[in-house]
Amino acid sequence: MKTLENIQNIYFIGIGGIGMSALARYFNTKGKVVSGYDKTPSEITKALENEGITIHFHEDISIVNALPNKNTLVVYTPAIPVESLLLNGFKNQEFVMMKRAAVLGLITKQTKCLAIAGTHGKTTSTAILGHLLASAHEEVTVFLGGVSENYNSNLILNGSKITVVEADEFDRSFLQLNPYIAGITSMDPDHLDIYGDEAHLIQAFTSFANLVPNKEFLLHKKGLPLCGKTVGIEDNSDYEAQNVRIENGSYVFDLKTPHIKLENLILNLPGRHNLFNATLALGMAICLGSPTSGMPEALFNFKGVQRRFTYKIKTENLVLIDDYAHHPSEINAVYQAVKEMYPNKKNLVVFQPHLFSRTHDFGDAFAASLTPFDEIILLDIYPAREKPMKGITSQWLLNKIKNNHKKLSNKTQLIQDLKNSSATIILMLGAGDIGEVVETIKNKLIIEN
Repeated sequence: MKTLENIQNIYFIGIGGIGMSALARYFNTKGKVVSGYDKTPSEITKALENEGITIHFHEDISIVNALPNKNTLVVYTPAIPVESLLLNGFKNQEFVMMKRAAVLGLITKQTKCLAIAGTHGKTTSTAILGHLLASAHEEVTVFLGGVSENYNSNLILNGSKITVVEADEFDRSFLQLNPYIAGITSMDPDHLDIYGDEAHLIQAFTSFANLVPNKEFLLHKKGLPLCGKTVGIEDNSDYEAQNVRIENGSYVFDLKTPHIKLENLILNLPGRHNLFNATLALGMAICLGSPTSGMPEALFNFKGVQRRFTYKIKTENLVLIDDYAHHPSEINAVYQAVKEMYPNKKNLVVFQPHLFSRTHDFGDAFAASLTPFDEIILLDIYPAREKPMKGITSQWLLNKIKNNHKKLSNKTQLIQDLKNSSATIILMLGAGDIGEVVETIKNKLIIEN
């Protein structure tokens, strides 16, 4: 990367973000002096500090003056507020500044890039693909939007000839990439605060698909308005999971591709959405030419991604599941998985809506996706980068849910609400800070049971 040859210091504004922290780890292993800012400490920032990365939690303008602007790169995301003191401080001092997506694009230019996009499913698909290639001893670096259970990291370093990346549609970031092989899991409306409407979202995904030079290497869910090869489950797709059955709580299936067939593959993740994710990842690995002999074992050994249908408690009397689901389609997928695995047990979902704009845009769809659960508890909307929208609250969403067993709660009273319920399957869903209280709830529920 010629543009980074003379860069010795790299400062990340928002270093605790899942995508930013993977890049920080990457450059740290390359011998760069890495530091950064984030608003609040987290498990990710603790891990980065343990790896030798300096992190600030206050926007102190003296940080800007302490770094030489001649050999420092400042990396930021579009989620950083425009009024950020650090952002403007670095701009005023004329530092070299790049968005995270542009930096990732520079890295992928030097490699064979395998990129997975989609409004949901991309993190798990990317993690499966990265694991398949790493298990085959391919020279691959994998940037994940979640923490892989197999590697306990959002970065897999196994060489630099190939990169596997999660292609983020937010702010059209994925258009900065250079995909040799690409997968698209879904194009459901999301991030309408950025795109305005579904038509512009589809336009962006089409532009991403057009970045792939060979359309034989563009794999996407069947039914999407794209060229390339289709992926699906028992639907006559080009890359298709066939003969699907459940044995001992796992999926067993055959994989049909345009050229070969793999039989009796085992996936230990619940949910048809994960079966699709695995089919896509296998197809992309086969397109790359990675040897298929080790794929069955690698897939069987894949443990999943943290906060993607992650079991925190799994006993006969109580199951606690943690999941990142923050879109109606993702909640529907979680419900399907729960009903398939636990058809006769009472379930309770705790959901923390993420963003006022998303809650507003998909209020009816959220209500429809939450209604089928036996019991529903809503936490306050997690604002992230947004300011409140008049009239858009968790109470507003609760009123739309057509289920009598529903209520509002907060993190303080939540444990008591869970204890008062007779549900034995408890799901904690959301992309905000709900994940940070799951461990506490797990420990208290274990004590009670």
